[in-house]
Order: sequence, then C-alpha cells, then structure tokens
Amino acid sequence: MQYTQFGNTGLRVSRLCLGCMSYGSPGWRDWVLDEAASMPFFERAFELGINFFDTADVYSLGESERILGRAMRAYGARREDLVIATKVFFPMGAGENNRGLSRKHIMHAIDESLRRLGTDYVDIYQIHRLDRVTPMAEILDALHDVVKAGKARYLGASSMYAWEFSRLLHLAEQRGLTRFVSMQNHYNLVYREEEREMLPLCRAEGVAVIPWSPLARGFLTGSRTRSDGKASGATVRAASDAFADEMYFQDDDFAVVDAVSAIAKARGVPNAQVALAWLLAQPGVTAPIIGATKLPHLEDAAAALDIPLTAEELAALAAPYRPHPVLGNL
Repeated sequence: MQYTQFGNTGLRVSRLCLGCMSYGSPGWRDWVLDEAASMPFFERAFELGINFFDTADVYSLGESERILGRAMRAYGARREDLVIATKVFFPMGAGENNRGLSRKHIMHAIDESLRRLGTDYVDIYQIHRLDRVTPMAEILDALHDVVKAGKARYLGASSMYAWEFSRLLHLAEQRGLTRFVSMQNHYNLVYREEEREMLPLCRAEGVAVIPWSPLARGFLTGSRTRSDGKASGATVRAASDAFADEMYFQDDDFAVVDAVSAIAKARGVPNAQVALAWLLAQPGVTAPIIGATKLPHLEDAAAALDIPLTAEELAALAAPYRPHPVLGNL
C-alpha cells in the first residue's frame, strides 16, 4: 500500500479509501451487503494496508457506521492506526431538525455517529452537502466546537460549487475557526467538470481531494450497455441504480469506456484498474473512495496503484470526454 499526506495536514492516509456505503442493510438499497457479508471486505482492507475508511450517518441510516465500528474491534485494529471519516447533512428521520447543518443537528449527529462507531472521536467530520438555508457562520461555528470538544480531529466537505467552498474557507480564516482540510467531490473519467474550478482551488489551498464514485458507480468497468441508455449489466447495482442512469449515459460516456477497455485489453488488466490508475495520476488527488461488493474489487483497486500510465495512454483516456451538466452538488 502507498501512503500520502492528507492535504496540508500532518495526517497520513492510504492512497485508497474504503467507502462504506455498500455495507449496512439491504433494506436501504438492494445492493448493500449486510454485516456478515461485509466483514470479509474490512478484513481484506486491513490486510492490504488500507487505513482510511469513509462512511456517513445516512448510509443504511446508521447501520454502516455500526458495522465499521464492529469491524475495527473484530479485527483488532488499533484506533490510532486508522483514519475514520463520517458525514452529516441528509435526513436521519422525519423530524424537522433531524437533517441539515444547523447547530442543533450537528451537535446531535456527531454524538450519534460516535455512539454507533463505538469511538470517542472521528478523524474527519465532513458535511455531506452544503446546507444552503443555514448561515455559513452557524455551520462553521458548530463544526469548530465539535473539533474543540475533541470529537473530530479535522473537518472535511463534500460536493458543492467552488465559489461556495471558497467562501467557507475564507470565512473560517476570517473568524479564526477550524478550516476544512478536504474535499470529497464527484470526479472520474466520465465526469470531469471538477477540473474547471474545484480542483484548482483545492490545489491552491492545500486541500486534500478524495473523489467519490471513482468508477462512475461501476460504469467505467464496462458493466453497462448502450441499449436504451439504461443499465443492463450483470450486477445487482448495475441493473437497479437509477441514480447512475441519470448521470452516465451520454454517447460520449460510452466512448470513454471504449477507450478504457482498449487500454485495459492491451495491458491485460480489468477496466477498473485502468480507470483508477488514471484518477490516481491526476494532480491533487489524494485518495479515491473505492466501493467494493466483491472481493476482487479490492484487489483491482490495490493493483491500480502499481500501474504507471504513459503520457500517450493518459491522453487517449482523456480525449473522448465532453462537458456535462453539473452532477452531484445538490
């Protein structure tokens, strides 16, 4: 496993982060693995040297956090060796104050996340999306207090517009509050709009970049077809992921997959390794958040670390891309 600095912090993380949305309750999403089926993935991740794990309170409505906490204890992982990230924003129930980024909800949500994880602190507490109703000053004040209370070591943000993130960074500095040190954004070979503003901003500000959906929800593996512009792949997720249907089915998206497939075939490796190798080679990318519902997914991700793509291959992968509407910020 390779390790790297987490932006401008002293924190060291594995270059792959295991995303835990796939571990929880099949009742939440039919492709999600239950606890018994999830545990081998954590065991293998520890064996591979992955020390960075990302979850969220909303994933299986808390069950993902519970399973991650149990996995830490089941496999004897030392808490000080792990980097645990979770997120807050999306509704956790029907109550009017059981969502968003108000002071009230943040203070309640962090305590609930810690209880489910079975730990005294998280390493990175992230806002899952920007609450555009709650004033930015209130959000930042509450998150600062979470850090000062010792419940989080660092703060992170997720998908939003670059001008919004810039305002948050400036306001935190202006008010002497804890600053965001990471951006978890939507970035992969078929969605590269982040290259316009967000990625240059993060590089300039020393912010770690931990992209979500690095394989475009499996689209880049070649598991989907052009037929009717909908998923018809062999996996449960490919056949049932309506969100992916809305995001990745332009003709040019399939042209990108064709380019990935051509290089993968020439190298004798799966598409996933090539797509991840491309992402790992992009300036400023710290650690893609990988999802795995089959153990070979983890092996492919680890193997991608050892694939140095040539300049010609990088150019061939980038060439078919065409602009997209903004996806994932709302």
